[in-house]
Amino acid sequence: MNIAILGGTGKEGPGLGARWALAGHSIILGSRDAERARTKAAELRERTRKLAIIGHTNAETAELGQVIVIALPALGLASTLPQVRESCRDKVVISTVVALSFGGPRLFTPPAAGSSAEEAQQLLPGAKVVAAFHHIAAHELAETDQAIDCDLLLCGDDAEAKQTVGELGASMGLRGIDVGPLSNAGPLEGITALLATINRRYQRKSAGLKITGL
Repeated sequence: MNIAILGGTGKEGPGLGARWALAGHSIILGSRDAERARTKAAELRERTRKLAIIGHTNAETAELGQVIVIALPALGLASTLPQVRESCRDKVVISTVVALSFGGPRLFTPPAAGSSAEEAQQLLPGAKVVAAFHHIAAHELAETDQAIDCDLLLCGDDAEAKQTVGELGASMGLRGIDVGPLSNAGPLEGITALLATINRRYQRKSAGLKITGL
């Protein structure tokens, strides 16, 4: 599958790309700066020994991808997503975005839409937005020689889109848990703030989440 990662040169994007490349998927890393994307793609090809990793601008990346992953900063959605609206139409779009503000009065401040995933859906009418992959730290994604010890919680309004995201999670060893419609994305994203607080308080880096009883 061709997986396009908008903001693919940031913290989470390269780790997601590396793990999916190792699972046999083709990866397109997107960036505002095409040269930066190509440089990062070359680094990932060297790390993974997988050739199917390329870099483009975010707009070109969205056109090429079968599945689109949003790994942009929360404040960048409004400026970036309208440019790729038509390229995302009818495609599965995975939002990994969480509106965290370190150093402010609140660690988690969701947008007016209720969540970053719902904001993405508003900006991408016709796309099948699924919220997922929020609870895995960037450094865990990057350490591809180690398994990730947590569940993949995901939500969205399209059943087939959620199944696709669950399969992509399974390809990197994660158990997918469907937690309902996209309106649940706010609480789902907010868990990231709790995990960050736990990591800080207990001087850890890899606090995760597993659902018992299933």
